[in-house]
Amino acid sequence: MQTVRSRIWKPVAGALVIGGPAYYTYSVYSRPTFELPIKVAGPDGKTQMSTKTLPLLPMQTVNERLHQNATSETVSRPYGITWKHTTASLSSNDPLEDANSHQIIERDDAFSANSPGDFLFFNVFDGHRGPETSRLLSRILINAVALELSQLANSTAALNTKGLTSKLFGSSTSSSLSAPEPEAVSLTIEKAFTKLDSLLMDAPISILQNHLKGRSPKDMTIPDLSKDPQGMSAMLAAVSGSCALVTLIDTAQRDLYVALAGDCRAVAGVWEPTQDGKGIWKVDVLTEDQTGRNPSEVKRIKSEHPPDEAEYVVKNGRILGGLEPSRAFGDARYKWNAQTQELLNQVYMVGNGTPLRKAPLTLKTPPYVTAKPVVTHRKLDFENPASLRFMVIATDGLWDELSSEEVVSLVGGHLAGLKGTISKDQLPSLVPTSTANAGLDGKPHIQKKGSGSWAFVDENVSSHLIRNALGGGDEMALRKRVSIPAPYSRRYRDDITVTVVWWEHGKENQPNVSSLSSNEPVKSKL
Repeated sequence: MQTVRSRIWKPVAGALVIGGPAYYTYSVYSRPTFELPIKVAGPDGKTQMSTKTLPLLPMQTVNERLHQNATSETVSRPYGITWKHTTASLSSNDPLEDANSHQIIERDDAFSANSPGDFLFFNVFDGHRGPETSRLLSRILINAVALELSQLANSTAALNTKGLTSKLFGSSTSSSLSAPEPEAVSLTIEKAFTKLDSLLMDAPISILQNHLKGRSPKDMTIPDLSKDPQGMSAMLAAVSGSCALVTLIDTAQRDLYVALAGDCRAVAGVWEPTQDGKGIWKVDVLTEDQTGRNPSEVKRIKSEHPPDEAEYVVKNGRILGGLEPSRAFGDARYKWNAQTQELLNQVYMVGNGTPLRKAPLTLKTPPYVTAKPVVTHRKLDFENPASLRFMVIATDGLWDELSSEEVVSLVGGHLAGLKGTISKDQLPSLVPTSTANAGLDGKPHIQKKGSGSWAFVDENVSSHLIRNALGGGDEMALRKRVSIPAPYSRRYRDDITVTVVWWEHGKENQPNVSSLSSNEPVKSKL
């Protein structure tokens, strides 16, 4: 995504200043600007606050950025289900550290004769310390999970392997048509995550070992592999990090699996018709944020290390006081011992002028971070109107701004055809929700409540969520948030990537909004 470069515009006399988290300045003689508080190093080296004047993007440019990375797809399948999904992302970091992927794998004809269906993958990845790990996962994690599922089928004769592997790997074998138990599938997904992470962490070490083969035992010089493309690619994927959220839908068995390592979140909207014909959306949070603020995660981490480390393995809600997510791929800083970190730093990073930070002083018994996911299972019922109807998976940049309940309400209203600008007080009566499962919020933010409005102006439902996360119907607030360029934007918003998946089985009993003609009319901006 193109990044806004900061440019200082000096307001002329007579400018109007409006207070707020960032300040807006306007003059008929200059382009609109706003002032942003930023942290800078003072003369004594200590951090102090300063003010930077930035250009305020026009609404047209804001809309272009919200739609720049937006995609949508509709696929009708022969077993009677139409799948729809949208994805959108907005960067804060430069470059964007989020990534995403999806794939629909058709079962083969032999299996389809008994239970036609697909394997559907929808994934988001939240990178940190660079985009290398998240981008790599977006390319290989689906295949890694599919490979492990195919091996499960071969070893247990419980899954028709041909329906999975022939589409991905070009192989063709057959076995029993019976399906594996959900517990076995969940354990297999866990295995795929941990095996892949192990390969990522071992790759730069293996490349170094291969380079040292044939050397004299007396040659103790440390090689410089900073210009080796394969070695550097492996090193960056290991030292960078990424949370991963993978959803797998087995349409033949009507099973949904949600695997999370990190603090992304998956939320489902369950439609329940009511006797008055209006219906209600139930909120089902499918994951728990895995951070140092999740009590179960803190308990797990402490149990994995000696008692004398208990006071600092999680500090201020962060692993060793540094990393917020407690599960992730990569993040060698929390998985390699200090000696390995320093050796590989000399081999790969020093020669590029990008040396790694010293290992944390409290790093004694790594690893402190794991890629082992928590896998959630739900049964699906495509025909039953009172069933799960859509799913939102997103990186934590969305959940920093919106609650799970707000997201379900915003998607429910969008699917029902709401248009225009709607007050936050009005939406609950138009799109009522209840909470079936609240999950656990492991983020430190405070949800923004109170007055304001939501905007229903985007055709793409993922872009719709990003817009409302950053200002909604308050166009000035939205313009300010989107106008902040990297690196300053990171203090005000994170990278956001959102995928929304929903399905239709015929058109009967579809959710609708029946109160658009209420006494409080919707104000349309279209």
